[in-house]
Amino acid sequence: MHFNTGACNGCDIELIASLTPTVDVERFGIVLAPSPRHADILVVTGLVTEQVKPRLKRIYEQIPPPKYVVAIGSCALSGGIFKNGYDVVGGIDKVVPVDLYIAGCPPRPEAILHGISTLLNRIGGKNDEH
Repeated sequence: MHFNTGACNGCDIELIASLTPTVDVERFGIVLAPSPRHADILVVTGLVTEQVKPRLKRIYEQIPPPKYVVAIGSCALSGGIFKNGYDVVGGIDKVVPVDLYIAGCPPRPEAILHGISTLLNRIGGKNDEH
């Protein structure tokens, strides 16, 4: 499941681009879930503000275990260029535990695909070292 907490939407555009036939994450069995109750992985883009903090926590709590969280983009990792804002909490790891960080502003769809496949290999117990 994808949750956009705010920011510039650059990461959202790149995440959606990874769902197109050019990159095609569905060949790995990755499909966007319409509800947190049907999701295994929560993919978060954007920074956390005081306003979105309870929503992010509620969505995380609705995902059944085992659950994993992926932070995509500089804003999700640390607050990005907005980190000194008056209502900015920071990265999403200030609210929910994060299993995988994908850096970039915004990260390319290929980086997102690599990150998600790395997480899937970890979940499956496979070694992702080359």
